[in-house]
Amino acid sequence: MKITRRMVADQLIRYLHHEITLDKLVDWAESAMMEFDFEDQDFGLLRDIVSRIGLADVREFGMTWEDCEGFLSRLGYRIEVTVSEAA
Repeated sequence: MKITRRMVADQLIRYLHHEITLDKLVDWAESAMMEFDFEDQDFGLLRDIVSRIGLADVREFGMTWEDCEGFLSRLGYRIEVTVSEAA
């Protein structure tokens, strides 16, 4: 299977929406690095982002909101935040 920009973005978006935990995101990234190929035209970009996600559970590396925003921006996405009052 080829890892695409959309696949990486989808995983980050799922994490930001709290649909998956950081541990699950890291597991996905580690598996992607070992088991899958990256699209040729975006090889360096995808490898860089996925390898960085794979280290997010290590204290020295971690992953901030700004990191996620930067990754998505590099993938061609923009984050918009909506805040509403709790009911």
